Amino acid sequence: MILLKTKEEIELIRDSAQLLGKTLAEVGRHIQPGVTTAFLDNIGEQFIRDNGGIPLCKGYEGFPAAFCISVNDVVVHGIPSETLFIKEGDNVSLDCVIELNGYVSDSAYTFTCGDPSADMQRLLKVTKEALYIGIEKCKAGNRVGDIGHAVQQHCEKNGYSVVRELCGHGVGFKMHESPNVPNYGVPGTGPLLKEGMVIAVEPMICMGSKNVVFSREDGWTCRTKDGKPAAHFEHTVAIGANGPDILTTFDFIEQ
Repeated sequence: MILLKTKEEIELIRDSAQLLGKTLAEVGRHIQPGVTTAFLDNIGEQFIRDNGGIPLCKGYEGFPAAFCISVNDVVVHGIPSETLFIKEGDNVSLDCVIELNGYVSDSAYTFTCGDPSADMQRLLKVTKEALYIGIEKCKAGNRVGDIGHAVQQHCEKNGYSVVRELCGHGVGFKMHESPNVPNYGVPGTGPLLKEGMVIAVEPMICMGSKNVVFSREDGWTCRTKDGKPAAHFEHTVAIGANGPDILTTFDFIEQ
């Protein structure tokens, strides 16, 4: 069932989403050579709790941390570790879900450590462009397939591939709600977008093949099969009467 939100509920989700944007920026400021992903996770969890939020990833189906921190060829769901040290040139994706006053938001941003290669810069640029191109389709009367098609078309025409096994989703009352929001699709297909829907749009894009593998050891870590880098950007978006309303923000990161 797709749960519609009232205007008042959307504003409460926005409060959660703004705290999440500040949290990503706070953690991002600490990405530098020599820090561990566990160190970054601890900073983020403390910031969330200090500001009245709850990190919903922690404990979700056994996930042990507040953040998914995915480095280089890890597409998503990287588990923070005391033994994984960030290196110069790495790309570091922070993905987090928080609850504030009972309302949930979800966002991700791929940072770089130091001077990234030209190839890495281009992957991140195109992936973030695809996020906003997908969001442009988040209008009442469109369908979920319009979002996925827009993301897929932009990434594939730039020579990248779109992960099929993972997708965006509804959000707001819980971490994962209906509908699923794939990053590929056929225009005019899928669930109808209606005013009051809140969804997470999250392109997960690979520099090489779209094929991924999941860790047998931890059951979470999703890597590109060919070992090439991936990027991930995500916003929580409300379907408004006049078009998309982006509730999360990258402004605190990019200011």
